Amino acid sequence: MRHLKNWDNKTWLSSQQYIYNFIRFLNKKIRFKQNHLILDIGCGRANVISDLYKKYKFRNKPIGIDIIRNTNIKKNINFKKIDGISYLQKTKKEFDVILLKQTIHFFSQKKLNLLLNLIKKKLRSGGKLLIFSLKTKNNQIPSFKLMKIKLKKSLKRDELLFKVIKKNLKKFNISTFKFKVTINNQKYVKMIESRYISCLLNLKKSEITDGIKEIKLRYKDKIKFTDSLICISFNK
Repeated sequence: MRHLKNWDNKTWLSSQQYIYNFIRFLNKKIRFKQNHLILDIGCGRANVISDLYKKYKFRNKPIGIDIIRNTNIKKNINFKKIDGISYLQKTKKEFDVILLKQTIHFFSQKKLNLLLNLIKKKLRSGGKLLIFSLKTKNNQIPSFKLMKIKLKKSLKRDELLFKVIKKNLKKFNISTFKFKVTINNQKYVKMIESRYISCLLNLKKSEITDGIKEIKLRYKDKIKFTDSLICISFNK
């Protein structure tokens, strides 16, 4: 599978409004303190932890890791190009907050279990893990026919991964982060061209082209929907 390079680039996920609302959601889950050390696994361009650092002036810069070194990674965080399992196996640091946002679908069940076990070891007492992933039921992501088939298959796999997470963590809370999206049809087409979501990664160029034709016919100039993420939170 190709690597996902564009998930947080020039989409609603990188908009100030989205980041503001996402941080408001985090604030309801965590009482951030200046001495907190934060790890974001699969950070992309690190938009979220960058804004958290600006807001709370942490004594230590948040750490963001990803297997892709994207362009325009925020400069006020410590970025490391590495996968989550390798990093947690090597680091001697312990963390107050660990974020895992829209990343679990890249792990097998076995590796996800390993990752969770490492995370629990690296969380400080009273630390918190927050896992975010696309809502699997009644998902509103605008899709063309083949994209919807691929997305549905991916979300079914996510449901199996949720079972792994719940069994591993045992004590957890579930909530939902919702963000109302309004996006221009042409802009959304460009997102599809850049394969902004993992279910598009292995589609042929001709399949993407046909899908874009469907999107242009199906949706008006403005596309409106609610982007919903399931949040699984765990306290150590």
